[in-house]
Amino acid sequence: MKAALILGAGLMQIPAIKAAKKAGYYAVVADGNPGAVGVPEADRFEPVDLKDIEGLLKLAEELRDAMGLAALFTAGTDFSASVAYVAEKLGLPGHSYEAARNASDKIRMRTCFAKAGVASPAFFEITEEISQLDSVSILAQSGFTGFPLVIKPCDNMGARGCRIINSLEELGPASREAVQYSRTSRAILEEYMDGMEFSIDSIVLNGELIVTGFANRHIFYPPYFIEMGHTLPVSGISEEQRNALLQTFFDGIKSLGLTTGVAKADIKLTSKGPMIGEIAARLSGGYMSGWTYPYASDCNLTDLAFSIACSTPDQNVLSRKVPTGIPGIFELPAVRTSAERAWVSIPGLVKETLGYDDAADVEGVRDVLPRVQPGDRVRFPVNNVEKCGNIIAVKPGREDAIHAAEKAVAKIVLRLQTADHDTDEFLSQPLDTVFPPSAYQLPEQVLKAIERLPEDQYISVSDSPESTAPSELLPFLDSLTDWNHRTMKTSLILFNRFEKGNVQLPVRAFWKLLVRGGIQGLLYAADSVGGDLK
Repeated sequence: MKAALILGAGLMQIPAIKAAKKAGYYAVVADGNPGAVGVPEADRFEPVDLKDIEGLLKLAEELRDAMGLAALFTAGTDFSASVAYVAEKLGLPGHSYEAARNASDKIRMRTCFAKAGVASPAFFEITEEISQLDSVSILAQSGFTGFPLVIKPCDNMGARGCRIINSLEELGPASREAVQYSRTSRAILEEYMDGMEFSIDSIVLNGELIVTGFANRHIFYPPYFIEMGHTLPVSGISEEQRNALLQTFFDGIKSLGLTTGVAKADIKLTSKGPMIGEIAARLSGGYMSGWTYPYASDCNLTDLAFSIACSTPDQNVLSRKVPTGIPGIFELPAVRTSAERAWVSIPGLVKETLGYDDAADVEGVRDVLPRVQPGDRVRFPVNNVEKCGNIIAVKPGREDAIHAAEKAVAKIVLRLQTADHDTDEFLSQPLDTVFPPSAYQLPEQVLKAIERLPEDQYISVSDSPESTAPSELLPFLDSLTDWNHRTMKTSLILFNRFEKGNVQLPVRAFWKLLVRGGIQGLLYAADSVGGDLK
């Protein structure tokens, strides 16, 4: 039995490990973390740092000599260049190492786009040395004349170290943070792109682009870029706009030199037209390539991509491709809707997780994928690694799939330990704090009405809380939703369900806690009775 070498043993790599085993290969998995969740799925695990390309090459050569090596593969990692390096050395299929490096380093990427005339933001490289300068000097060197700008590490994923910069005061600290998240101590400063954002997965083969997933991305919580979900297939754009996005993606792929394997894009439809955020020489993370697209299309994208890495492209699947009307671009289309939605938490230490079974029981839900458990410390996310879990729902209709995913998320509650500095600090911040934002975003006049509520009147769980709400708040009780798709009425119902004691809270504090921290704020206060809740 020949071996297949899979880079990465995280959750996003489990479909790749399964694809290798399904294809009849001995799945050897390399990762720097022996405790990674995918390790038990491997036939053999090797603790090799995925940045160590010479160590990976040595392992691959040993496998080739001992049993034959059919393929190298990864999905949802930063290390497509490591795959390309080893594959090129051993004469296995894949993108060239040079092309994979172009798709792994944002400075190289933007330079390739600029040379080929592919639409992407103007940019400037921030080295570690430049990041230590004051903000005025950094801006002067960059050549940019105003804000907003965006900064990102040159070589990381998950939006770590990535944010909008709205002022000169933010530039220096943001530059230093971004550089810290880079493996090469470099960041990229670039112009801000407005508009709708999309994810596209694809196969690149024999000069063709085959689209294998085209989704709306749902990004929230500036100044950070937190993807709270995606919906597939894409919606909300015209056929002309869709074609323009696909053509720009294809042009970007060619400018990077990607020829054989997979490619994914984060791309925006801006006021200037399509502009590429990034193109990577790998399958997407965020559950799209391994979960939502296969559910929506009946095409196992990981299996298909793996077959290409093995020099045996699955022609049964590829024969189903349909033309898009653009020369050289085809699609394996979705036939139903997949909606992925994340849930998040206010800062603190998780004491109890509630509602997972209820979420799983929602019709249409395929997966409940928690990322935290009791004892874990959480915070409001500043990158996509810090979300608390994800729901995937599938339905024939788009709105039905979205509703199922959001209904399931709304049933999940993380109850936090009391007497926690991070939770106290979050809940004590003003209701109109920009970031981290309050659970419910209300007009200024409503917030002022809440501040006028009495401090010396109390409300118990068994009371009807709505009777104590200011009149200005009533229209929002059943219409406004929090980060996790709960209305205030839904939060009150859940609070009554989870809080068994006859706890009394000051009326003003009750509503401020609900607006600021949602049901988590109320449960934390109820569990903390005796402290200063005003």
